Amino acid sequence: MASVPDASTFPITLIDGVRGARLAPDDRGLAYGDGLFETIALIKQAPRHWSRHFARLQRGCLALHLECPAASVWHADLESIIGSSSATHQVLKLILTRGGGRRGYAPTAGVPPTRIVQLAPWPASLQNTRGLRVIECATPLGLNPALAGVKHLNRLEQVLAAREVALAGADEGLMCDGAGRVLEATRSNVFVVINQALHTPPLTAAGVLGVMREVVMECAAQHGLHVSEQTLTLDDVIQADELWLTNALCGVRPVTDLIHRTGTRHFATPRGSALRSALIAAELAP
Repeated sequence: MASVPDASTFPITLIDGVRGARLAPDDRGLAYGDGLFETIALIKQAPRHWSRHFARLQRGCLALHLECPAASVWHADLESIIGSSSATHQVLKLILTRGGGRRGYAPTAGVPPTRIVQLAPWPASLQNTRGLRVIECATPLGLNPALAGVKHLNRLEQVLAAREVALAGADEGLMCDGAGRVLEATRSNVFVVINQALHTPPLTAAGVLGVMREVVMECAAQHGLHVSEQTLTLDDVIQADELWLTNALCGVRPVTDLIHRTGTRHFATPRGSALRSALIAAELAP
């Protein structure tokens, strides 16, 4: 079990490499959500899947036409902040905004981006490895292929859906587009097992291309397991043999209960699943 540090010492934040600095009121991340973020599991002082997270940050910067600081700059920040606690499990968050600028949506040329690094305690909820209780969210995901896959700072849809989850006393919530296609959960990617085959929704029009989603798909292929990206309706998910959620902190978590508008689907905890066993053996699930 992860050791949790004294909450009074957290979170620890660096802004442009300076501890205790303040974000400027005209920062575009605050005004317009103009930026990106990465949430990374810090295990025994090592950022898990760092190269994948940094590659996704770079891809997001290309999509937003945002200057990405060099890896050496981020590494300097990490060296400054990692080690602030001896906890075995911590959460590392990177935020990159377009920086300040004049009023209006159009970016001001020549302004350097704002770089934020934050260290926070490991969530207590992740110390419980039981199956998840998940609801169907009423809040839909809007479609925008230009932003699909990008972990950008515009997260109001997820904020509204997460409120639904909290009010229901659930662990997570599935989110669909306006046509009823399941895309992701509020902070997780979705996998279903149907007839011993693994499926996950394509994220070409909305959603975040999760780092753990990428790892799971690669691992499945390496173990000779059929994996496909295909459109999934809520009925497809309800009728699946197993339902998993994945993200960078929780790894691979099974869903035991899916509460939807017409009832509740109970899934057997997939301890005997050959698919999930292979992933656990590869140390993808904590």
